[in-house]
Amino acid sequence: MTTQIQKTLQVPYEHGNKRFDQVAAIVFPEYSRSRLQQWIKDGLLTVDGKVWRGRDKLVGGETLALNAELTPEGDWQPEAIELDVVFEDEHILVINKPAGLVVHPAAGNHDGTLLNGLLHHCPELVNIPRAGIVHRLDKDTTGLMVVAKTLQAQANLVGQLQDRTMGREYEAVVQGQMTGGGKVDQPIGRHGTQRTKMAVNPMGKEAITNYRVLKKFGTHTHIRCKLETGRTHQIRVHMSHIGYPLVGDATYAGRTRLVRGIGPELRNLLQTFPRQALHAKALALWHPVDGDWLEWEVDLPEDMIHLLDVLGRDGREEDQDY
Repeated sequence: MTTQIQKTLQVPYEHGNKRFDQVAAIVFPEYSRSRLQQWIKDGLLTVDGKVWRGRDKLVGGETLALNAELTPEGDWQPEAIELDVVFEDEHILVINKPAGLVVHPAAGNHDGTLLNGLLHHCPELVNIPRAGIVHRLDKDTTGLMVVAKTLQAQANLVGQLQDRTMGREYEAVVQGQMTGGGKVDQPIGRHGTQRTKMAVNPMGKEAITNYRVLKKFGTHTHIRCKLETGRTHQIRVHMSHIGYPLVGDATYAGRTRLVRGIGPELRNLLQTFPRQALHAKALALWHPVDGDWLEWEVDLPEDMIHLLDVLGRDGREEDQDY
């Protein structure tokens, strides 16, 4: 499936003295910079009918002509995977992802992913980079994700992620009893020796997680986290770094802490909890076309509800709001 693109426009004079590729990114915001640069290189995006280099400078007033094809971004196949759709219009799709669903095909997971399900649900996504996926959740993290259905929507949503106007809040259950909420402002990068893991790393990228206590239990804490950045495994890495790893996090929590005196039901649940207790609870963003502020919130999944119930019955709990 391919889509033909034919567009012509005049370069605004206020963008004079800028590089061709920079101006292209401004006047064609619906396409990624890498895609535009490739079109420039291939002579599919021209200046006054001539092929220019991306670094050549414009003066303003030139005519840019785009004559290209949108081709499928990969050889992924659509699959009939049930999706829990929270919201959908012609521009965006918001889903509530279950545990165990990989978001994007990769080594070891070539099919059965959210991307495959999206292509079945909305076949035109085949021409959108990553089938419109603009942010990811780990395989075993549940909750809200937004997907772009058009290139314009994708460019807008990526911009909201980059300028931090998109709101994303998570709930988690961590080991240990926190004294109160706070902020973790520590850069995250690849682990020094274990390349499949992330870690707090002074050479990493900026990462900021705000958290507050929802309930304290005798040995654990139910928290809500608000992300200012979106690094891989950010909440899992940050909570482990400050000494409160997530329940069930086999990668970052190490051995499960079993405090003396807890009941057998809680002991067994903590030893067998199958995933990190993390849920993308709330999502808020500006609609990429209408400009309306939209908010969604979904319930915790059954396994986390059960975990909180057992924690509450095992010992004293305290409502908190920090």
